[in-house]
Amino acid sequence: MKEKVEEVLGKIRPFLQRDGGDVELVDVSDSGLVKVRLKGACSGCPGAKITLKQGVERMLKQEIPEVKEVISV
Repeated sequence: MKEKVEEVLGKIRPFLQRDGGDVELVDVSDSGLVKVRLKGACSGCPGAKITLKQGVERMLKQEIPEVKEVISV
């Protein structure tokens, strides 16, 4: 599943990079928990939680049904 997650993050990454941010995959558990690290402008952005849940998590869940939750570490 880690490879699938990396592939989807590759689709999301250009949108984050356009605004000076990025996302790094930290871990994927067998239970469907995906841990990511927001980087660059995203790491200190007040809207980072919205980006994480409404952007990254939503897209991952749409494309990979096994993903249950995405958290930032």
